Amino acid sequence: MTQPESRTAEIRRLAKARNGDAEKLLAELLRDLFKVEPVHLAINHDQYSLNSLNGFFDTADGQFFFKFHQEEGEEAMSGEYYRADILARAGLPVDQPVLMSVLPGEQILVYKRRTDPRFSDVLRALDLAPNPVKASLAASAEAKLSEAVLSVYLETLHPVTVEQVSAEPIHRLFYERLIEPATGSYPGGRLGRFYVGQEFAFPGVTLGWEQFSSARFVVNGVRYEKSVGELFDAAFERLNPFRLADAGGVTAHGDAHNANVWYQEVGQEASLSFFDPAFAGEHIPTLLAEVKTTFHNIFAHPLWLYDPAEAAQLFVASAHYADGTLDITTSWAPSDVRMDLLHVKAEKIWRPLLLKLKQAGLLPADWRNVVRLGLFLCPTLVMNLRAGATTHNPVSSLIGFSMAVMAGSEPVDGEDFVSRFLDAIDPERV
Repeated sequence: MTQPESRTAEIRRLAKARNGDAEKLLAELLRDLFKVEPVHLAINHDQYSLNSLNGFFDTADGQFFFKFHQEEGEEAMSGEYYRADILARAGLPVDQPVLMSVLPGEQILVYKRRTDPRFSDVLRALDLAPNPVKASLAASAEAKLSEAVLSVYLETLHPVTVEQVSAEPIHRLFYERLIEPATGSYPGGRLGRFYVGQEFAFPGVTLGWEQFSSARFVVNGVRYEKSVGELFDAAFERLNPFRLADAGGVTAHGDAHNANVWYQEVGQEASLSFFDPAFAGEHIPTLLAEVKTTFHNIFAHPLWLYDPAEAAQLFVASAHYADGTLDITTSWAPSDVRMDLLHVKAEKIWRPLLLKLKQAGLLPADWRNVVRLGLFLCPTLVMNLRAGATTHNPVSSLIGFSMAVMAGSEPVDGEDFVSRFLDAIDPERV
């Protein structure tokens, strides 16, 4: 039975037309929910709003920033929970909303408007115009936040039950995007809608789903062990919430990509603070806690995920398919500032956290595979990576799937920056 369209879903749909209808309905929603009279209401059409809508409005009491999530076709999934108080109680820097609704289909947060940039915007500027001084400040800010996050992870790490883990909303970002929400059937959800039975157009070759999903990837001469189809199947099996209690749980934001992080610079110091903890929890599977942050803040850049048109202008990529192998050549590579952030993540969070899990007897033998599968699902199911399906073009699509396989699969021979990162955080190598 088709679910009736919620008001937030309708607003998201109308916003695509950019004709003012979405703003009118949003103003009405704000009046109904919060008894405010919004003026100068503007929806922010930015590249980071993949599954959410945000913008600004004024009232007689000041200026405000709003944000809400309403993911199309997923109304039957478990709801999101806006629980900034969880992070605040843990001692993490987080903006608290001044107004909040958690009603189904009308989940929205309202914050006092800030003039600080989001960390995503700061880093994008550094991708395009490197500045060693600014990059050093950014890495320093990342290090301070990472130290605070690690402290919370270590203090809150605890054995968890399957029931506690399964109740966490973070699974909406991973497992629940692989299945049909109402029935649990696989493949379903975004995986089914985005890719199964579709065509994949790349520079040099177009493949159907059967060919593409079973193809062995070779990226810039490095051959990878698992195909896209095998990675989705493995994620369906291993990232099932009922199998993720083995590494304990922690208090975490869960979705701290840098468009959910404020950047504040004062003199020679910079600091970061969270907002919009839509998936925060106290029993988040430890191995998933930093996965979204790691992929979306580092591996998704520069440009290919959020700015595919620009990526196609700056980078080249081509593919050749023969005998079940997709041979890819690309000029894309992470920028220096992203590699600096990856080093910070490795040193300040991942390595000490995994070492603690090992010492506590909570580190699964296949931890590396769990992390890889989480990283693989980040780009493939956050948006449709097929060229022409959304904003992606053949070049950005090929780069995106290449990065997804690099994240998800071990190389058969050789190495890449993902395998070097995982080697660096391996507690057996410390």
